[in-house]
Amino acid sequence: MQCEFFALEGLGQLSETISVLMQNYNLNLEGVLFTMYDSRANLVEQVVGEVKKFFKEKVCETKIPRTIKLAEAPSFGKPVLLYDPSCKGAQAYLDFAKEFIVRQILR
Repeated sequence: MQCEFFALEGLGQLSETISVLMQNYNLNLEGVLFTMYDSRANLVEQVVGEVKKFFKEKVCETKIPRTIKLAEAPSFGKPVLLYDPSCKGAQAYLDFAKEFIVRQILR
């Protein structure tokens, strides 16, 4: 989920649909991953706080930062892990992958 106001508004509207789908198709919500995270913006922490109130332990600890390298990678036709594996964004996605695997093991 983007750390933006309109994304939060959209999630509020989408949450009922998510609940219905989960019940009707026996699905589980694995988690909420924040993307385009910029800790300098006050609104970002408000968005994170609101989402944590609703999704609680489903919110991932890892946050994907807003970086130029993440924005550039698609224009070069590459995933960020091939475009610049050492950049903060690529490292954050690797951290998320590790977190996801640990969550699956502990489930």
